[in-house]
Amino acid sequence: MSAKRRATGSMFGLAYGDALGAPTEFLDMRQIRKRFGFDGPRDLGAALVTDDTQMGLAVAEALIDALGNPPFTPDLVTPMWRRRFIDWMRSPDNNRAPGATCMRAVAGLDAGVKWVNATQIGSKGCGANMRVTPVGLVPGLTDEQRAGAAQLQAAMTHGHPTGLAASDLTTFTVWWLREGMAPGDLPGALRARCHEQRAVYHERWLGSLWQRAHDKSPEEFIARGWDECLGVLDRLDAALAHPRRESDPCDSTGAGWIAEEAFATGLLCFLYFPDDPVSAIWRGAASSGDSDSIACLAGAFAGAHLGMDAWPAEWAGRIEYADRLERVGAAWD
Repeated sequence: MSAKRRATGSMFGLAYGDALGAPTEFLDMRQIRKRFGFDGPRDLGAALVTDDTQMGLAVAEALIDALGNPPFTPDLVTPMWRRRFIDWMRSPDNNRAPGATCMRAVAGLDAGVKWVNATQIGSKGCGANMRVTPVGLVPGLTDEQRAGAAQLQAAMTHGHPTGLAASDLTTFTVWWLREGMAPGDLPGALRARCHEQRAVYHERWLGSLWQRAHDKSPEEFIARGWDECLGVLDRLDAALAHPRRESDPCDSTGAGWIAEEAFATGLLCFLYFPDDPVSAIWRGAASSGDSDSIACLAGAFAGAHLGMDAWPAEWAGRIEYADRLERVGAAWD
């Protein structure tokens, strides 16, 4: 087992960021400072998470089941994700302001609709990638499997190509950090991936999804997503060139309600504080946008980079679903 326990650190980091950012979601900076002081929230409080962590666990636990029955294929994992998503939708704990897109799509899955028809084809909301972290933590996958799985889990609810591309970038960011990539090398690697993957449509995983849009080909469909991600990476580069760590990160890379902005703003918060995970999730929580999703992504990146021991030790016993988070981390550490 890795001494750093990067998978465990990333899953707990996701939950810590989610819990820290939950009370500030839907608040602007003036309201945040009025309620929490000028610096915003620094303590986990009740340490309750939102649908971001709940759905992240659904993705993770289905992956553990699937990987126990190799080979890992879309035909194997799709019904497992369907079942876990439906269980999440029906759970009495699903009372944390779940996303409307996820609820509509999963209701279709629950009614027996094929996922390619149940998905909300025009949605690129952050629900596509706030739950994808586990795909980036699994060891032993090929790049094709990792990319296909990341995009499929997004596509089951959010069918817009930008949701797929942003989920792919989130997944590979987690994987590269887990494998030891220096944080400063991420922007260049992400930009290169956008260009390399621009015309790659993972038909084995996505099937006929592209036909529900108005594009002339699967390549044209997926290129729209990669191009939008390249655009937000331009904003990320500009923010890093002139860092304003004391300012609302949403002013630089977007409020995070949509997938590419959630990815970029969560990554910005992490890159502002690559060796200080608590500050990374604080910066995400102290923001005017979708603060729980931004902070949960920042926490997932920080944990994958620094490992479990970088987080305050007392937090592990307080966070909701700690036993499930530990099980997932242990499976992949």
